[in-house]
This record gives sequence, structure tokens and C-alpha cells, in this order.
Amino acid sequence: MKKMLISMLAITTIIAAGCSSSPNEAAPAQGQGNATSTETVELSFSSWGGSAYKETNDLLIQAFTAKHPNIKVKIEDTPNKQYWQKMEAAASGENLPDVFWMNGPRFASYAANGMLKPLDDLIKQDNVDLKNYPESLVKLYNYNGKQYAIPKDFDTIGVWYNKALFDAKGVPYPDGSWNWEQFVDTAKKLTDPAKGVWGVAAALDSQGGYYNTIYQSGGNVISDDKKKSGYDSPEGIAGIKFWTDLINVHKVSPTLAQMTDTEPLDMFQSGKVAMLWEGSWNATTFAKNDYLKDKVDVAPLPKNKQQSVVIHGLGYAMSAKSQHPKEAWELLKFLGSKEAMDIHAKTGVAIPAFNGTQDVWVKSFPNMKLQIFIDEVKYAKPYPVSKYTSKWSSLEQEILNKAWAGQVSAEEAAKQLAAKMNEALAAEK
Repeated sequence: MKKMLISMLAITTIIAAGCSSSPNEAAPAQGQGNATSTETVELSFSSWGGSAYKETNDLLIQAFTAKHPNIKVKIEDTPNKQYWQKMEAAASGENLPDVFWMNGPRFASYAANGMLKPLDDLIKQDNVDLKNYPESLVKLYNYNGKQYAIPKDFDTIGVWYNKALFDAKGVPYPDGSWNWEQFVDTAKKLTDPAKGVWGVAAALDSQGGYYNTIYQSGGNVISDDKKKSGYDSPEGIAGIKFWTDLINVHKVSPTLAQMTDTEPLDMFQSGKVAMLWEGSWNATTFAKNDYLKDKVDVAPLPKNKQQSVVIHGLGYAMSAKSQHPKEAWELLKFLGSKEAMDIHAKTGVAIPAFNGTQDVWVKSFPNMKLQIFIDEVKYAKPYPVSKYTSKWSSLEQEILNKAWAGQVSAEEAAKQLAAKMNEALAAEK
């Protein structure tokens, strides 16, 4: 899922509030669960995703309550754009849901300010094996050596392409062995100004775009110790320049102004763009698109100095202030189990995080080569975050916008962004 920026005012408000059986199966907790209790309790479970996730959440909670009839679960689904506003308000009032979705950009600030319950003792007590999940996702939700969430799902990025537009130009479908030069050459062959068709949409997109190319160049967005920006390195600059050149040099992408007027995703779904770097989460969207569903497929990202892709994923977290911590752990543990992930996979809405359950997701759309998103995990890089990610990520679009528009060079924009980012990182305590 793509990040949503959290406001600095909201962060300040949260901090000021002082909010302080077999492995991973849904067996009753040893001394922690509610298996022997006859008291009925109600838990709140919050997510976003709208109708796409309604069926999945309903099925998951039905399966859980069948095993725990004394635990009622109230599902609180909030539209994506309002979800974190709701969480911020709940956190300031020390009234977070018992169990809720957490993402990487916000995780550290919630953990650092005592809003999430550390899970290490519970994980150890019930033999939950974190090796059942991609290591990069487990690490994403570990803060100062403590685990605060169990991975829910993950997403990587691929090059979605319109087979009909490839066929019209006699261009072979990408086989996954391509590099940047071959990608650009393919985009040139597919671009047809007379028909208003572009080879690619070079969206100003971090997760779907320039984070990946920075890593492919051998660079990083942020240093491992979270103290320094990587934007002003030669590799960081190259990762930005790849995208600005598609627009301003190679002329194979719509301009920034055109992509502001019409979203690149909409251009792709209407046949105006032949290729689009986007996430695995779009499989359901494209499969339901009447124009695109029989024409779409996906290939791995092209490589530069190395193969690389950003991996992100959501986690199931638990409020540190839950009034029913034993029951909340039972729910969280179940949601992270293989049984729950199998249910999750069959609906096709996202790639489940539990290793071995992804095959079901891949087979949910047999006309697409979805296995590429799973194969990319072996060389994936974790989504770049720091304690207060939003302090610098909010600057990315503001500063890089000028490079995408051709007003400044990629190098100048990258150096400006690195300087501002380093100021924000130096202020983190």
C-alpha cells in the first residue's frame, strides 16, 4: 500500500498526549488467551481499503470468532485518506483500536511514543516463528530491538504493460532480463505521438518509481543508521535522472503537467500509456478493468548496476492501552497465522506475508505473471524510513517536482533534497 504523509502537527499532538500449538497457528495462548473464560468481550479492529477488503476482513473475523465465540470483534474500516487522521485523534485521546493496521512510514513514531504494545514476550510465549515472514518485513516493524507488529501482507513493484499496444508495434513482451537502456529503447518503440500513446508514464512516485532506481544504481535513500540522506550521492542522482530523462530527454512519457491533469494510472487503464511501474496491489484493479483485463501483464523491473526493488507491507499492531490485551493478542496472533493468510490469499487483494501462502494469491489471477512479485523478494530493499519519516518525505515531491518539470536538473534537485533531509534527520532524537 502506498504511504500517506502524516502532518507534523499531528505528530506533535500525539507526542504531547504522552501516549505512552504449532508456530503461529491460532491455538489458544498459554496463559494469555481467553480460551477458558466465559466472559464476552468486544475488540475493535481497524483497517482501510474499503470494499476491496470488506470481504477479506469479514471472512477473517468469522473464522476467528468461530474459534473464540466469547470474543466479539467490531470491524472499523476507514477510507484510506482518512485512516491516519482517525488514528492520530485516537492516539491523542489514548483510545487507539485494540488491533489495527500499521505501515512503515508511521511505525517508528508510534512505537517511540509508547502507543504500540511490544510483542516479544507474547511471541516467545506462544512460539510464533517470525521466520515465517520475509525478513525485511519483520525488521520494518522492529524498533530499538523490540517487535511491535506481525507482518500482514507485502508489495513489490513491477512493470505493468499493455500487450495490445506491444502487439500493435510488433514489440516483444519483456522477459525480465532487461536493463535500463533496453527499457528506454522499448519505451521509444511504443511511443506514438500521432495516436497520443506514450511508452511509459514517468510518475513522480517514490515507492513505485525513484526509490527503486536509486537502489538499482547501488545507492540508498537513507543510511542504515538513519542519519544521512543518500539523495546527493552519484547513485542517488542517477536514480532521479532516470525518470526526468524519460520526460525531458527521451520524450517517451507525458509531461508532469499532463500527468497532473490525468493520473498515470488512469492513462494506463485507458490505453494511453503502454508501461507503468506500479505495485502488486493493482492486480485486482486491472483484472476488473473492462478495457485492460485481457490485455495486461507484468514484468520484473529492469536493472542497472544491480537488480533491486522496494518492498513494503502492512503489519498487525496492538494498542499499548488496550483494555483487553489477552484477547487482543489472540486476535492479532490469528490474523498473522497461516490459516488467516490462506483466507487472505484467496481473495486476491494483496500478497499475504506468511511464507508458503503466496502461491494462492499468484493463482488468483492466472492470466498475469504475478510470480514476479514474489521472486523479487530475494533482492528487495526495505522501504526507507526513519523515526519521523514525514519530516523529510513531505519534501520529496515539493523539491523533485521542479526536476520532473524540467525547471532544474536532477542533480540540483537531488542535492537540495539531501540538504533538507539531513536537517530533518539531525533533529530526530
